[in-house]
Amino acid sequence: MKFYALGLTGFPLEHSLSPCLQRQFLQNCGLQGDYRLYPLVPEDQNGLQTLLAALRQGNLDGLNVTIPHKQTLFRLVDDLTPAARAIGAVNTLFFRAGRLTGENTDAPAFWNAIASLEIEFPRRQALLLGAGGAARAALYALRQQGWQVTVASRRAEPAQALAQQFDAAFCPFSALGGQQPDLLVNATPAGMYPRLEDCPWPQEIPLPDCSLVYDLIYNPSETLLLRRARQQGLNTLNGWPMLTHQAALAFKIWTGCAPSLKGLAPC
Repeated sequence: MKFYALGLTGFPLEHSLSPCLQRQFLQNCGLQGDYRLYPLVPEDQNGLQTLLAALRQGNLDGLNVTIPHKQTLFRLVDDLTPAARAIGAVNTLFFRAGRLTGENTDAPAFWNAIASLEIEFPRRQALLLGAGGAARAALYALRQQGWQVTVASRRAEPAQALAQQFDAAFCPFSALGGQQPDLLVNATPAGMYPRLEDCPWPQEIPLPDCSLVYDLIYNPSETLLLRRARQQGLNTLNGWPMLTHQAALAFKIWTGCAPSLKGLAPC
């Protein structure tokens, strides 16, 4: 029986729940294999090339990519799927027919998590915090669904460039208090373990009265941003549903098996 060697690269990775998820998928699909972490700092280009070589040589059957490498590896693969090319970032790599291909399963996973809530969004207007790989996937998904999106980031230049690329609006960080979206999305690492007291939204500004506050972070399960939203009586969603959806999509690409998301053990 084939042994599937799978993994995740990024930095830091000690917070990752992906090994727990992917090992359950292997078990549920009756497959032999393992899922390992490959933490690499942004400057470790040799380490990234070693992982790509392992994929090309068949020593790795699949690789997930998280911050800060989603856009770096976008430029190092042979082929890109249409979604990955449009987003400008990859989160899933596989080698097939002699070509190393980059895919992005974040975008459909992002939207699937929202759709599962059956919340009404009267204006279909979103405010997106961040301008990295996760923000690009979220923006792509929202624009594909016909939403109007405003992008804001503490670093104005990349946020302006991202907004322009996807025909979205840009909001200076100093003007966040004037925004009234249906949906507020945090696609920054602010609040991610271990920096639990960080928050992407300024403390002195109340959160907008929106239908949903969606934080793509899944560890911790309730970030400071989500805690503030809950205290204001707003609907909240963390990154766990998106994580499970994107992981299942990647697993199917690698193995051909579509794992069930029902009955997953807590990670």
